[in-house]
Amino acid sequence: MLFAADKGDINTIIGGIAPDWGPFGSLGNEAKVMIEVVMAVAILLCLAIAIWGAAKQRIGATALRDTFSAEQGKGLIIAGLTGVFIIGSLGTLFTIVYGMAV
Repeated sequence: MLFAADKGDINTIIGGIAPDWGPFGSLGNEAKVMIEVVMAVAILLCLAIAIWGAAKQRIGATALRDTFSAEQGKGLIIAGLTGVFIIGSLGTLFTIVYGMAV
């Protein structure tokens, strides 16, 4: 009997999905930590923008009856969440582009 999944575990799957540093593999640990900190701050900033947009939409739509503020809030929500998605996938994008160039 042959089992299709007898050689591997969840770490194999997760390790295959998680991007490596690709072209930045030769960076030192300090540089990698700095890049991760900058990306984390950018993600927090984008989440703050999305939360500000949600508050602005809620206040504009209900309390003030201001449709312009509500529409502006929707735009901030979309911009914040798009920023989180883009920043979160930068490692994968860099790895793919570097792999295609090599």
